[in-house]
Order: sequence, then C-alpha cells, then structure tokens
Amino acid sequence: MSQRAQSHDEGVDDVVQSVNADGVDEVAVESNRRLYGGWQWWLFGALAIAYSLFHLVSLNIYPLETWSFRILHIAGALILGYGFYAGTQFAETPQARSSAWMRWLSYAMLLPALYALVRVAMMYQTMNDGAMRIAPEIEAWHFGYPLLLATVAGIVLSWSYRQVRDGLSPADAVLMVCSLAVAGYLLVMFNSQLRASTGTPFAPMGIPYAAIAGSLMILELTRRVAGLALVIISTIFLAYVFIGPHLPGFLGYPGLSVGRFFSQVYTDAGILGPTTAVSSTYIILFIIFAAFLQASKVGDYFVNFAFAAAGRARGGPAKVSIFASGLMGMINGTSAGNVVSTGSLTIPLMKKVGYPPRSAGAIEAAASTGGQIMPPIMGAGAFIMAEVTGIPYTEIAIAALIPAILYFASVYFMVDFEAARKGMRGMRKDEIPQFSKLVKQVYLFAPIIILIVALFMGYSVIRAGTLATASAAVVSWISPNKMGVRAILRALQLAGTMSIQIIAVCACAGLIVGVIALTGVGARFSSLLLGLAGVSQLLALIFAMCISILLGMGMPTTAAYAVAASVVAPGLIDIGIQPLVAHFFVFYFAVVSAITPPVALASYAAAGISGDNAMGTSVASFKIGLAAFIVPFMFFYSPAMLMEGSWLQILRVGVTATLGIVLLSATVQAWFFGPVKAWQRLVMLIGALCMIYGGIYTDIIGLMIGVGLYAMQRTRNGTTAATPR
Repeated sequence: MSQRAQSHDEGVDDVVQSVNADGVDEVAVESNRRLYGGWQWWLFGALAIAYSLFHLVSLNIYPLETWSFRILHIAGALILGYGFYAGTQFAETPQARSSAWMRWLSYAMLLPALYALVRVAMMYQTMNDGAMRIAPEIEAWHFGYPLLLATVAGIVLSWSYRQVRDGLSPADAVLMVCSLAVAGYLLVMFNSQLRASTGTPFAPMGIPYAAIAGSLMILELTRRVAGLALVIISTIFLAYVFIGPHLPGFLGYPGLSVGRFFSQVYTDAGILGPTTAVSSTYIILFIIFAAFLQASKVGDYFVNFAFAAAGRARGGPAKVSIFASGLMGMINGTSAGNVVSTGSLTIPLMKKVGYPPRSAGAIEAAASTGGQIMPPIMGAGAFIMAEVTGIPYTEIAIAALIPAILYFASVYFMVDFEAARKGMRGMRKDEIPQFSKLVKQVYLFAPIIILIVALFMGYSVIRAGTLATASAAVVSWISPNKMGVRAILRALQLAGTMSIQIIAVCACAGLIVGVIALTGVGARFSSLLLGLAGVSQLLALIFAMCISILLGMGMPTTAAYAVAASVVAPGLIDIGIQPLVAHFFVFYFAVVSAITPPVALASYAAAGISGDNAMGTSVASFKIGLAAFIVPFMFFYSPAMLMEGSWLQILRVGVTATLGIVLLSATVQAWFFGPVKAWQRLVMLIGALCMIYGGIYTDIIGLMIGVGLYAMQRTRNGTTAATPR
C-alpha cells in the first residue's frame, strides 16, 4: 500500500470533516521509484518535459517519419524508465549501498556501451558518405557484441546493485546509453534502403543485435514498472519461436532462425506495430491530457462532485466510488492505478459507514475497472481497437455506451441492495461538500465536454485531444488552481513520468504481437476456434472468453487487449462474428481480467488499502462485476447492444437489459424491495438472463418474472418493503 493511501486511512475522520477529496490527483510513489534532488531532479525533470513536448510537437506541428517517430518514442521511455525506476530495493543509508567492486564493474560496462554508441555515429557518417552498407564484421565486433555485453551486464548488475533512493545506479546509466545506441543504429538503418531487407538473408547483421538488446531492455523495464506477469508471458511466446517447430499438432510451424526473427520483430510487424502506434499517438496524448487535469486539480473536483451528488444516499461512499472511479478511470488508463488514487479516499469512508473491508475493496476495484469501458476515452484500449480494426474511434465510443451503462448499473444496484440489506446509512450533510458551491465550478467539466464535442464534430482524435488539453489549462485560469508556466511545465513533467509504464507495456505487448504475426500461431488458433464453432458457437465463445481472461491476468488493460486481439479476435471473425462485436467481446474480458481471480491486479490493490485478504477481495469484486462476464455474450446474440440496428431495437434492448441487470444484482445480493428466498433468487436469475439476452420473447418472459416478483415483494412486505430491516 502506498504511503499516501496509509495517510488517508489513518486520518479519514479529518478528511471527512474538511475536504472530501484533496490529493486524489497526486500520483502514488512506487516502492522502486527514485526521488531525486538537486541537479538530478532538474535533469530528469527536464528530460520528462522534453519527452512530452516532443510528442506534442511531432503530433501537431512537425510530423516525423513513422518508424523513426516510434523508435524515438520507445527510446525516450527506456531512458526515462531506467532513470526513474530501480531494478532492486533501495539502500536505506549510503553505507548500505553495494560494494565498491560492483560499482566499478558497473562503470566499466559504460565503456562497451559508449563504444557501441560511438560506432553508431561512425556508421551514420559512413552511410552519409555514400556507402550502401556497413561491413558485417564491423557491425558484429564493433557494435553488436559490445552492445549485447553492456546490455546483459547492465540488466544483471541492476538486479543486485543497491543505491540510495535519490541516486542513479551506474548499472542503469549503462542501460540508458544502450537505449541510445539501439535507437541510433535503427534510425540509421531504417532511414536507408536497407530497411527493405528486414526479414531476408540480406538484412544488416547489426539489426538482430540491436533488436535483441532492445527487446531485453523492454522486458526489464516492463518488469520494473508492471511486474513479472507480462514478462513471463512474453518469454513464453519468445521461447515458442524456437521450440515451436518441434511441437506436435496445430502448435507446430516451420521455424525461424534467430537472425531472421529478430531482424523483423523490431519493425511494424512487432514492437513498432499497432501497440506502439497507439501508445505513441493517442495514449501519450491522453496521458498529457490527464496530467493537465491533475495539475489543475480537476480530479479532486470530480470526486467532490460525486460526494455532493451521491454521498447522502444509503451506502453513500460506495456510490461516490462508482461515479468518481468511473470518471477517473476513464482518463487514468489503468485499473490498479485508479484504485490507488481514488480508493485511498473512498475505501476508508465506505468502512466508516458500515461496509466490511472486503466489500469496500471489491466495490472500488469493480468501479475502477469499469472506467476502462466508459466512453468517450475508455482508458486506452479503445484507441488500440480503432487502430487494429480500422473502425472510426467515434463509432467505437458510441458502441460502448449501452454496455458501459449496464456495467455501472450493475455495480450501482449491487451496492444499493447491499446497503439496504445491511441497513447502512449515507453520509451526513456536514460530511460532504456543499453542492451549491460545486455547481459554481461546473465549468471544470469543460475539457471533457470539448473533447466529446470535437470528436463528434469530425476532428481527429489527436486534434480533439490537443484542444481538450489546451482547454484544461485555459479553464484553470478561472478556477482556484490557476495553471501558470510553472504548473504547465509540472504537468508536462508528470505526463512524461506517467507515460513510462504504459509505453513499456505496449512495447512488450508488441513483442508478443510480433511473435504471433511472424510464427502464424494466431491463424492456427483461428482454425481451432473454427473447429469448436462447428460443434457449438457458444462453446467457441466460452473458449475465447477463457483465453482472453487468461492472457489478461496480471497485465494492464492495454497490453491484455492488445495480445488478446491478436490471438482471439481473428478467430472469432473467422467463425462469422462481426469485427466490432468480436473485438468488443475480447476487450471486455481483457478489462475484467483485472477483477478475475486468481490474478486480479485491481482487486489486489484494493485489498492493500482495505486491509482484507487479497483473494477474498478478488472473489467479491468478481461477484460485483458479474454483469461484465455475461453482457459480452449478448453482443453476439443481440448486436443492438453495440448500436447495431434500428433505434427502436436499440432502445428496447437497452431498457430491458438494464432491467435485467437490476434483477441480476438482486439475485447476487438476495434483496429486491426486501429479503429474497432461495427459490426466488433462482427465478430472478432466469428473468435477468432472459432480459439481458435481448430477444422479444425472452424480454417478455423476463418482464413478467420481474413484475411478478415485485408484486410479491410489495404484497409480502407492504409499505415498509423498501425500508431495510
């Protein structure tokens, strides 16, 4: 649990009595995050600002060649990442630092790294002088081997080299230089005629060396910022490249040599492909947008507004969590990160009004996860969907509307019925902000409104995002938190550091996508789904669901969807499912993997704040988010849920599915205008599924069940039925 989360938990009464949301916009400091001072603070702050400005300028004013832009995008993230995130625990005191011999060995590794970088400059000059290619022995002995030696040694040394928190490890300095060498070499080669030779026997020998070094550094940075789950999955996929030819059945393939594979994987077939395309454009832009919102304290306003709107309802803090986490999660881009930011405030308050720690953590995890499916921003996965499918982003945002309503309606009624069953109160009037005062600052919603309007007026996502970012700064000038030059620079610095994790994850996911594309395993998986569909399409969908969740476990949403979209979605399309439906199906299960036991990152983060058992919180959040495991199947049986059909069909499906969600919530919580018996819960489940299904006859059956149960409850409990006992 973060230090900020602990302080919120300990001083919750003070928070309630003063300002309900103060500091939600702060970024929690990870345990391996360096905290610089002095000239190092200025240096890395300037690098982060320059990195953000580089993207704003390249995307809006001076566009670069595509591959060059993406190479610099990844290189910048690697340099910042190794500068900010340590590979092991920090030394508590200067005396506890690693021994001198390890420090000097690390400094010694700077020599081959710098030599490789110098050689890149010399190669650039040689190519500029008219040479068609570089001699293979120079690429191998004077670039490749020194680079690999420095990279491997730097990674291994960083695992055990302990430095104080405000100091840069020399091993990480080695990796920063290696990142420059890799990027420099690839820029030289990919901006020459040799670019066309990738994947052939004529490819320059240095490309595989650079790709191996670059891949190792991407994997190591991913380990530091996102944990081992994605690294392990990536390693399994990489191992498949070389053991696949020896596997039986549909897993076998002809095989690729080391040189041929790595000469292609660091191209748009892999690391520089769709995932990096999205992270270098849409995602980085919306991270900058989110940073500007944070710098202007709009996140605090969102949470305060949610408190004022829903705080006095029964179980008030839980309902605040739904609204606030949905709003913050929409722009946050990571379920677990959103849990830490908003949950450090809402979870202690939920416990205060009577929610058990497990329920409090589960509600926050489910609400934060739902932010990833809330239009118009939808975290970051929707941008990848637009890139992969070619479907306009505005169509994806519109299609996501009904499923998002169903998800949050489910969480809301789960919370409401539990509060009614347990007799929980809302917050007192003096515990929440005054709505009349907050209404006067409603203009702080302007950046998001401008974003939505610009998108639907036909502006590109990049232009709309830039306008929204600029408007966040302008709006702040009439708010209590005015953004001057210093605040704008702070926002750019914050964006640079916030982007490290998602860029590393997208690059790592690109590595997996490259394996899938180059080995053809995705096509063989599609043939397997086709075989299952011949038996039962429902069986094929269940299998696709399991694979999507399995691939997403322990991974951030963006990477989870990117991988699942490469493996599962093509197979669903091959069995006759529309591309939009197939990708939404995969996207939803990639998102809810964050609350799916046994590896549920959002639930684990919530458990750390609530103080409850992680696995118990995971199971509870799974129950609260149950709708998200049912609704995607309805995409296939009722495309009107994704706005596919007439307005009458869409309206009917939206209304009846929402009523079905209410019945589903009542089934789980055993409360529907009063306590519910076991047989009634079974009948309600049948009615819920009938209405969520979306057919005319099933809707009628579901409505009859719902009305019958409602009448039964009112008759049995009389006028006090709605009052919790």
